[in-house]
Amino acid sequence: MPSGKKSKQQRRAASGGRTPPPVRSKGGSQGGGGFSRRTWLIVAVVVLVLVGLGVGLDLALGSSGSGGSQNSSGTQTVSIKTLKNVKPAPPLGSAGPEGPPLETGPNLAPAGSPSPGHSVDGIQCGSSEQLAFHVHTRLTIFVNGHSEKVPYGVGIANPQLQPGLGVPFVGRGACFSWLHTHAADGIIHIESPVQRTYTLGNFFDVWGQKLSPTEVGPARGTVTALYNGRVFRGNPRDIPLTRHAQIQLEVGRPLVAPVAISFPSGL
Repeated sequence: MPSGKKSKQQRRAASGGRTPPPVRSKGGSQGGGGFSRRTWLIVAVVVLVLVGLGVGLDLALGSSGSGGSQNSSGTQTVSIKTLKNVKPAPPLGSAGPEGPPLETGPNLAPAGSPSPGHSVDGIQCGSSEQLAFHVHTRLTIFVNGHSEKVPYGVGIANPQLQPGLGVPFVGRGACFSWLHTHAADGIIHIESPVQRTYTLGNFFDVWGQKLSPTEVGPARGTVTALYNGRVFRGNPRDIPLTRHAQIQLEVGRPLVAPVAISFPSGL
């Protein structure tokens, strides 16, 4: 054996017969992501306390700018509780010709539509309605806390009212876009030859009005968007027009609580 090395027995004897303790990492016992078991325990206790206080994980995450929930269409939303100073929704109006209540207040903007044979965003304005894919969405708009209507005849060129109903309802027109309105009840008809997900931005483009995080038609200011009673996170143009979705756009303050309706059978 070379003189410069010692056997295991010699090294152990030199240390008094004691075996050196194993080397431990500085972080101690760790789980996934580099957190100690104690850290994970603290996080779990905090979450349980929040839930027990009725705060909810969704609200806790939303208040810090992250979290929220995602529905089957991929829409990111957070709880309405993340908003402050929200006034109650106004009472619903009288039933309109399609069943849902009519909107109140002035029209946000005049009705608009592409000309016959023309299209916007690939959405055509044809001579008849397309019923291969037929669903309905409701849009409600508030500007500085006051209701403003989506007018009848959006997406219908040269709209003609149906007589004898007592309330305006568009029954005919020079052409019908795949996204249009028949009455001033906020109901958007999605009537398409193909099944696809259209967006609120598509509808405003057909209408000929602007929509962005700072403008809804001619109204300017911070836009708060609600989707099925929850706060939509993202550009309001991206809100999907899904079956029976209830969409609310609010420009400025005060904010208004979500308006909820019941869709009648057949709509």
